[in-house]
Amino acid sequence: MTTVPSPMADQIGHRTPAPRARVAAEKPVHYGPLPLGLRILNLVLILAPLCAFVWAVAYAWGAGIGWVELAVGFVFYLATGFGVTIGYHRLLTHKSFRTGRVMTAILGILGSMATEGPILNWVAFHRCHHQHSDHEHDPHSPHGHGSGVWGTIKGFWMAHCGWVLSPRRKDLGRYVVDLEKDPLVRWISRLFPVWALLSLALPALAVGLFTMSWWGALMGFVWGGLIRVAMVHHITWSVNSICHLWGNRPFESHDESRNNAIVGVLALGEGWHNNHHAFPTSARHGLKWWQFDSSWIVIRVLERVGLVWDVKVPSPERMRAKAA
Repeated sequence: MTTVPSPMADQIGHRTPAPRARVAAEKPVHYGPLPLGLRILNLVLILAPLCAFVWAVAYAWGAGIGWVELAVGFVFYLATGFGVTIGYHRLLTHKSFRTGRVMTAILGILGSMATEGPILNWVAFHRCHHQHSDHEHDPHSPHGHGSGVWGTIKGFWMAHCGWVLSPRRKDLGRYVVDLEKDPLVRWISRLFPVWALLSLALPALAVGLFTMSWWGALMGFVWGGLIRVAMVHHITWSVNSICHLWGNRPFESHDESRNNAIVGVLALGEGWHNNHHAFPTSARHGLKWWQFDSSWIVIRVLERVGLVWDVKVPSPERMRAKAA
């Protein structure tokens, strides 16, 4: 495991298409702490879907869902979620560690099975976000959409999922020039529809074979496929929305990124977002012992068994220097 020794190592983890000075020329958006009412609203937006999901499970228990469907859905949630957090994000976007071609393929395919888009698209958007975070060219900032409750709601919507429906920038390809040179990454990215279909078909197959029934296959498709995809999507998008609105900022960064403990756990470590924006190349986002980062635990296990190497974390000196 290596430590990040200098400020230059705290950049995005690849050669950015424009120097940081260009970002400073944009229109920054700075906000103070959210009012208590808006904090409560954000908390409701985090917990309400989860409570609805728990209610749906309890209501359908024994008729539409049981332990098999729940277990298959949970396994696929972890597998595809780690594919995004470890594969798409920490490996391919930020080069936080190195690994071989087989592990790259496994992580890339699992990330694709989260159905959040092909690798090249996902990485391009995320690198663009880091380049312009909470400035006017950020593709999914919750800021800059007006003031008051309505401005916050509009910003939350755009950051959470509205940006997915917005017109795409035509210059995003410049953010993934390095990945476009990799035949394996291009191949996985091009076959995204195949991985997305497998993401829905495999849970149906698993539950169908276990129960030896077509009804079981349907329930596997619904709970292990569709509902699991929805949960991965909304929890991932919560990093864009909630973690730029509500939480604490222990480190200085050029944006409004925040640590949020609830999202930190649910999003497999990605919710320690201020930590991540302060140290983008770090493979560890939960930098304190109590900041649970399950993706980091998986990376450490893979490092111990020799499947990944050159794992980057910020040095204690760098963390002290960036403390807010």
